[in-house]
Amino acid sequence: MPWFIWLAAAAALGVAEFFTLTLVLGLLAGAAVVAAVVAGVGVGVLGQFVAFGVAATAGLLVVRPVALRQMAQPSLVREGSDALIGRRAEVMQEVTATRGLIKLSGEEWSARAFDESLVIPVGALVDVVEIEGATAIVYPRELLP
Repeated sequence: MPWFIWLAAAAALGVAEFFTLTLVLGLLAGAAVVAAVVAGVGVGVLGQFVAFGVAATAGLLVVRPVALRQMAQPSLVREGSDALIGRRAEVMQEVTATRGLIKLSGEEWSARAFDESLVIPVGALVDVVEIEGATAIVYPRELLP
């Protein structure tokens, strides 16, 4: 079987994987590339199918489970405003349940207290508990257990 037929099969399987995202057809495409290389070196049809079968089996039994486990894990990197949660800030303008201003990561942010009964004075250090839109929800550090 000519090597370019294996490459055409690999391309078709790769396109199908793009639309299904199952990690099965992509691994079969990789196995077809292995078979194309084997065909390119002059191995017969039986050797090509054996190479395809071995590569496909190895991919489905070894690579796919590892890839699925990796994809199931949550991202370790927080982005955007989520990255600010847990950071320390300084109160620039008294923070109450409805208004306030803090300096967070070098920028001024509107803020309000997590505990609605608290009034946090200017200069106090706070932790960012949550971000709602452009407002940081904060809790004073000295009240933390």
